[in-house]
Amino acid sequence: MADDSIRLRPLVEDDWDEVVALEERAYAASGLSEGREVLRSRGSVSPSTCFVLEHEGQFGGYLLALPYPRGECPELTLTEASRFRSGNLHAHDFVITEELRARGLSPHFVRQIEQEARSQGFDRISMVAVQRSHILWRRLGFDTHAEVTLPESYGTDAVYMSKAL
Repeated sequence: MADDSIRLRPLVEDDWDEVVALEERAYAASGLSEGREVLRSRGSVSPSTCFVLEHEGQFGGYLLALPYPRGECPELTLTEASRFRSGNLHAHDFVITEELRARGLSPHFVRQIEQEARSQGFDRISMVAVQRSHILWRRLGFDTHAEVTLPESYGTDAVYMSKAL
């Protein structure tokens, strides 16, 4: 799929309904859905690192990312109160719409995120892979960190991962 078919842009106020609906569809069945208030709190502490994926001009997914200390991650049930100073950008929530999954967009989206993170001075991206997504993230260059203890809210199959930029 051509790089020019997708565009990364800042998340704006009008995007929240689609973000919340997509997040619920992606995570409610597994008990990982955070709800509007918690999601918005993550976006509010670091709006410059939260993005929407547009595919051919349509909402195609989103990324809620925020500076977070390496080896740590947000608790799913708690709102975010303040922004950390960190060279690590934690890609907390990355979801592509059902219509666009399995179409090869993830690598393009990740490259754009990495480029944006570098331009903002980050030297690493971390994440917690859930729902067996660690397989995809490993192919995209992320390493697992079994030594990192995750909050119970992520469940037993979650994996902390990171990648140097």
